[in-house]
Amino acid sequence: MIPIIDSHHHIWRQADLPWLVGPMQPRIFGPYEAIRRDYSIDEYRSDVTSSGIVKSVYVQVNWAPDRFEEEAAWVQRTADTQGWPHAIIGYADFSVDDVRPQLDRLARYPRMRGVRMQFHWHENPLYRFAAKPDLATDPTIRRNIARLADYRFTFDLQVFAKQMGDAADLAETCPDVNFIIQHAGMLEDLTDQGRAEWRAGMVRLASCSNIVSKLSGLGTFIHRNDPDHIAQIVHETVGLFGAERCMFGSNFPIEKLWTSYGALVDAYRRATSSLSEAQQRSILHDTAERIYRITH
Repeated sequence: MIPIIDSHHHIWRQADLPWLVGPMQPRIFGPYEAIRRDYSIDEYRSDVTSSGIVKSVYVQVNWAPDRFEEEAAWVQRTADTQGWPHAIIGYADFSVDDVRPQLDRLARYPRMRGVRMQFHWHENPLYRFAAKPDLATDPTIRRNIARLADYRFTFDLQVFAKQMGDAADLAETCPDVNFIIQHAGMLEDLTDQGRAEWRAGMVRLASCSNIVSKLSGLGTFIHRNDPDHIAQIVHETVGLFGAERCMFGSNFPIEKLWTSYGALVDAYRRATSSLSEAQQRSILHDTAERIYRITH
């Protein structure tokens, strides 16, 4: 069985996350009472038992922005004591005049591999995260993202279909930075028109050789683990990017709201079963290992 690297998961302490304390806040993935609690690396490792997961990548979970280094430090301590996760994607604010002081602080932690600042904006307020839809065009943000190359950091890029053209332009202005498009472009409109718009945007993103696609979070907008839905997105995305530019990610514990880790992995294995063994290995293991420089 091909070993898997989970390129997108979270662990958290409830007390650190504003959206997990106080009144229930509407979220893009629906009701989340079941995960309004600590989610430890021990529980994560229990969830992945028997799924073939050999390594994993932690992606930031929106601690208060001024605590970005504290988040990275906490995950690094977890890795130091538990051996997992094997890479960290932290947060930095790229809208400031010079992001390098923040990157210098993050670079102190050995398992830091990249940064995510979420750009996704939508007409539907429930799906909206960024303050405005065109952050990818901002000259200050572009200048700061280009500086990631000096740190060998990646940028996890999260946008909707209407923002993909600007996102591709951003990647082209920063050719020495590797970008990872989150959740295979966040297909949220499943009408024929919505799918066509998503597909056109993904074609544009795939034209940039420094962008790879993360096959993760595909239950976000349907709130279930649907193997046919996963297979459709996987097949189209792999057809555009190639297997060597695609990687699996679980988005756990979010997807734990509606499925088990084993069932999720089974859906992805089924979705990739018609591909060659080399292609399957790229998607399930090799792309994440290469892009995130996972050597532990």
